Amino acid sequence: MFLFSCNNSKTESASTSTDTTAKTAMTDLPYTASYSSNFTDNVSDADLKMVLMTYKDWADGNISNLANSMADSVYVEFNNGDKFNGAKADLLKIWNKTRDSLSSVTIEMQVWKKLYEPNKKDAAILTWYKEIDTYKTGKVDSAYYHDINGIKDGKINYYDQYKRPAK
Repeated sequence: MFLFSCNNSKTESASTSTDTTAKTAMTDLPYTASYSSNFTDNVSDADLKMVLMTYKDWADGNISNLANSMADSVYVEFNNGDKFNGAKADLLKIWNKTRDSLSSVTIEMQVWKKLYEPNKKDAAILTWYKEIDTYKTGKVDSAYYHDINGIKDGKINYYDQYKRPAK
């Protein structure tokens, strides 16, 4: 009994000092997140699949399927700095025009991450991928993207995109 007692005490003591060290290190950060740093991965697999299917639909040129994943009202921050805040139908006009200029799209998905902020009840899927666009003119363009797909009630209601050329 004494040996088990000692081992348990040492284990508890070690974990307590580790926890204290971790907390001290975390409070000693040079910045405080203005939005939140309290995220979990508590986002459904169905929402993850829905978001990933939008990329597949974009690559396949299936904008009507992609439209089914969007909320009725959407806020978008495009990778060129333009912003859109309005009805899904108006956003789809923009995306249809862009996609119609392309003969093919290849997406190489590299990473995705589920994020949920419990206090704000905000869910998002972050993605990192390479996209290779072939235009109908024959021009080929490739870039690396990082997107934030905000989700509410099983639909994308916020979309933010960052781009780095792959050259």
